[in-house]
Amino acid sequence: MGNIETEEKTKRILKNPKLAAIKTVLEKDHAIDCLLLLYMDKGRWKDAKEFITENKLTLSDGTFRSRMIEIENLGLAQSGRIDPLKKYYRKTELGEKVAEHLLELFDNL
Repeated sequence: MGNIETEEKTKRILKNPKLAAIKTVLEKDHAIDCLLLLYMDKGRWKDAKEFITENKLTLSDGTFRSRMIEIENLGLAQSGRIDPLKKYYRKTELGEKVAEHLLELFDNL
C-alpha cells in the first residue's frame, strides 16, 4: 500500500466516531482482557475470576465491571440481570467480530 493510500486509510479510521470510541476503550487497562473473556462466554464475574485465577493473571472486580459497562455502551456486549445488584454480559455480533480480529492480530504477531 502506498503512503498516500495508507495515510487516507489511517485518516478514515481515526476520524470515524465509532472506531475512535472502540480505539479509546481498547487503550484502557484490561479492556482487551475483558473482550477476550466475553468472547469465551465468561461475561459473569464469577466465571471471569475463575479463569483469571486459574491462569495466574490479575483483574479486579471493579475493573472488570467498568470495562464491561464501557464495552456494552459501544454495542460490543449486552447485559442481563443475575439479581438486582449483579449483571452478566454476553457478546454481541460486533463484539465477537472485534474479539476475533484481536485474536488474529495477536496470533499473527
